[in-house]
Amino acid sequence: MSSPAVRQRAQKDKKAPNSVSTPPKTDGDLDGLLKDTKLPEVVTSEWDYKLALGVITLLAFITRFWGIGHPNEVVFDEVHFGKFASYYLQRTYFFDVHPPFGKLLFALMGWFVGYDGHFHFDNIGDSYITNKVPYVAFRAMPALLGSLTVPTVFLIMWESGYTLPAAVVAAGLVLFDNAHIGQTRLILLDATLVFAMSLSVLCYIRFFKMRHEPFSQKWWKWLLLTGVAMSCVISTKYVGVFTFFTVGCAVAIDLWGLLDINRKGGSLTLPEFGKHFVARLTGLILVPFLIYLFWFQVHFAILSKSGPGDEFMTPAFQETLSDNMMSAQSTGIEYYDSISIRHKETKTYLHSHADRYPLRYDDGRVSSQGQQVTGYPFNDTNNYWQIVPNRMVDFSDAKPGLTVQSGDFVKLRHVVTDSYLLSHDVASPYYPTNQEFTTVGIEEANGDRYNDTLFEIKIENAKGRQQLKSFSGHFKLIHAPTRVAMWTHTTPLPEWAYKQAEINGNKNIQQSSNIWYVDEIPSIPADSPRLIKEVKKIKHVPFLKKYVELQRAIFYHNNALTSSHPYASQPIQWPFLLRGVSFWTQNDTRQQIYFLGNPLGWWIVSSLLAVFAGIIGADQLSQRRGIDSLDERKPACVHYVPTHLLPQLTNFHVSGTRSRLYNSTGFFFLCWAAHYIPFFIMGRQLFLHHYLPAHLASALVTGALLEFVFNLDPVGLDENFLQQTQNKTPSKNKDRGGKRVVVPAKERMGGQSMLALWAACGVVMAIVISGWWYFLPLTYGKPGLSAEQVVARKWIGYDLHFAK
Repeated sequence: MSSPAVRQRAQKDKKAPNSVSTPPKTDGDLDGLLKDTKLPEVVTSEWDYKLALGVITLLAFITRFWGIGHPNEVVFDEVHFGKFASYYLQRTYFFDVHPPFGKLLFALMGWFVGYDGHFHFDNIGDSYITNKVPYVAFRAMPALLGSLTVPTVFLIMWESGYTLPAAVVAAGLVLFDNAHIGQTRLILLDATLVFAMSLSVLCYIRFFKMRHEPFSQKWWKWLLLTGVAMSCVISTKYVGVFTFFTVGCAVAIDLWGLLDINRKGGSLTLPEFGKHFVARLTGLILVPFLIYLFWFQVHFAILSKSGPGDEFMTPAFQETLSDNMMSAQSTGIEYYDSISIRHKETKTYLHSHADRYPLRYDDGRVSSQGQQVTGYPFNDTNNYWQIVPNRMVDFSDAKPGLTVQSGDFVKLRHVVTDSYLLSHDVASPYYPTNQEFTTVGIEEANGDRYNDTLFEIKIENAKGRQQLKSFSGHFKLIHAPTRVAMWTHTTPLPEWAYKQAEINGNKNIQQSSNIWYVDEIPSIPADSPRLIKEVKKIKHVPFLKKYVELQRAIFYHNNALTSSHPYASQPIQWPFLLRGVSFWTQNDTRQQIYFLGNPLGWWIVSSLLAVFAGIIGADQLSQRRGIDSLDERKPACVHYVPTHLLPQLTNFHVSGTRSRLYNSTGFFFLCWAAHYIPFFIMGRQLFLHHYLPAHLASALVTGALLEFVFNLDPVGLDENFLQQTQNKTPSKNKDRGGKRVVVPAKERMGGQSMLALWAACGVVMAIVISGWWYFLPLTYGKPGLSAEQVVARKWIGYDLHFAK
């Protein structure tokens, strides 16, 4: 599989074509004829493509913008992305697992219409009208991008040299798809993602068409535009890396061909090849990465105030935000303070009570029967621990106020039970590989078990002997003898522990989930001077350090999205559209929005994906048996030859059908596979909308394969022939040859009738439009459906709601 086979647009030429007196009979005769014949470019307006493009674009805007103000309530994930736009406008720091570009577009639209971000989209069903939110302006942004996606699909087919019916089918499958429409009419990110992905494919095809004019102005333009488009994909969602993989595969194969010393276009020297490599590296890797970094710089520059995202970041990061409560309220910890310790991620407190571990657990393992140490989600006196120095600390000149510092070895006394925290080589209740945490009395803690009660305070990113502070001092508590870190997780213990969280010793001390902080110091008197706070200056942290920290947090929390969701689905279900997602329901009007693709359209494209795989498999098998079925007895449907030469080339056979099927349709198939198959190895929550980029690619495969099935495959001649048609002589660097010649589709098909292809196009579009129309009430949220009408649309058990 290589880069997509493409064609060049025709350019006007005022010269009249020369006539040819004798038709060629053999390949050699043809070469001789063309050697002495000057063939000008052919004039073609391709008005039919332009008219179809205009109509399709108009329909795209109508289907995306019609009734966009309904419903006037918060719908599904608008609670997230509308909220993020409000945070941007209020400059309040928030945390999200997606990069900032798509959310910045929403904020930009809100800024355009003068919205101040006062509404935070807290609940599905909250009224936009009552809260005076310009929600139509917000929804107009994805609707605009969704509308532009449809003509982009058409242009991909047009630029790839496909016939008008094939381009109409590919664009129509996206135009009349309920999932694409539904996802682009709401305040969601997928419209931006899908549009940028399709634009990346289009720009790369335009770049590939300039391969015979390397390093020209247009060559550089389309190379850089491809990189910019790809940067927008990955700056919206990280699944945009699949688009990089798609284009990267095509580029790698293209470079491999340029390296071939026997290539038809002439060999390149290693310095010339190096220029090609560096140019692509710059345009498709470096430039996109710099643009990607730019959006994070904008993100940090706008979000300068403390907000709900603070807790996901380190204290050093939080000190760069104004009004940060953690930094403002932090208090230095001193020895003999009573403190409550809280886990950063789960927010549970380090807790203990008089109950003991059972002798045996459910799996038969034996415990120490020591006092239970657990994680408790609520504030309680059993959460209080006194921080006590070990006896190696010199207290000869001790005065009240000796501070606890990073690297200190301390003991933690449970205040209520007067026992000391301890870890030892006994398996924890749930993790046989992790150590149990318990407590022991003061005699054991100061006697034989002294070392087992020692813990090291290790402050994150500490600068030397940094003092431990409440809130802002994130630390790991490392058991001194065994070097395990105190850790907890979300799985509750059984009834014997009142379903509280398990505390155990984690051998992987580098794990970020080992982090705790001091939440409260109840032993400090209310009038203590330690509680007097000074106004703290906002600190500066270098951009790259903030970026790396945020990336680590994003990837960690992305991988942590493993909890179940009632509308989550598996990748195997997507191509067959086995289930959808309920976005919004209103019982009073019997209206609902149910996210679902056009079943008829999805089943058609999924079937043709299987047909394409079967054709490729059959072709490979037939070639092994010496049968050249694809190109046998195929007339030359010459793509680049003027009209007056077509009759003379009817007996001239060239090998192109297989090349086009593998290279162009294969490129679209690669795009589908790259945007679909990786989801099978993901462990996070997945939903139907993750398939939308792959569905767009499958629509391209469908249009291309429909043309192939009806044997209307325009075939390009080889490089030498193309050179001769322009009265060129072979040179060592054919990449700098003349422009291609192109003729209208009907002549490009060698006089073949396209009636059957148009008929197939009409049948496919009729089926697709009927499916779109039937499920339209579920996409637009109106009109309301009766119970009988809902039942009629539960084709494969779709979990539609019945209005009461």
